[in-house]
Amino acid sequence: MHGAPLLCALAAEASGADLVYVCLPKIHQHVARSTSLNFQVHPFLGDEFSTRDIEPILELLATMDCAVMGPGLSRSTDALSALHTLIASSPCALVLDASALQPWSLGAAKGKVAVCTPHLGELERMNIAEENLQETATQSGVFIHLKGTTDRIAAPDSSIEEVSGGNAGLTVGGTGDALAGLIAGLLSQHTDPADACRIASTVIKRAGTLLAEERGYAYTARDVIAHIPMLLRSFD
Repeated sequence: MHGAPLLCALAAEASGADLVYVCLPKIHQHVARSTSLNFQVHPFLGDEFSTRDIEPILELLATMDCAVMGPGLSRSTDALSALHTLIASSPCALVLDASALQPWSLGAAKGKVAVCTPHLGELERMNIAEENLQETATQSGVFIHLKGTTDRIAAPDSSIEEVSGGNAGLTVGGTGDALAGLIAGLLSQHTDPADACRIASTVIKRAGTLLAEERGYAYTARDVIAHIPMLLRSFD
């Protein structure tokens, strides 16, 4: 799905990140280049992520502050195997979403600065019970940002924070990708992970509130992203 990584990248761009790199299937490179003149596009060697892509992507990650992994990726056996290796080998901070949320994700990310951003269905796929959210974050050392009507952000230090707000319009496809990209953009600017999650959640939900006043629920993830720079100004 070409839209998911591009919405991530647009949200990171809107956060103020100075350089945004996009790695996605070769077949989608042209739409990626036309989405923003600022994107530095690195297509996979084929039309699906595979083990051949691990080494060149790791070379890129060595120069980066943070990377989002998972949105839009195939969940074929080969792609997930390569993704597992990439996560485990990554030298930079990570935001894991969508296809990168698997039963093995927390183990692969252990010891890294990492944020997982599941909704309830993805949390179930990770084999994490909602009532064990905090315990799991503490044991794994990974921040878990559970998306919902009220977002719950569990930190490894045993703290948990809740962010309420927004509306049903935020269930439109792509808002989760925007959240992941915004968190990553903030992390790349050395924001504390817990603060990055709280700020990103608050901004996305406030954007939904503003858009509902203008359009009801007929707004898109790209509309949400357009509100990010203005809303970020309300935070120090």
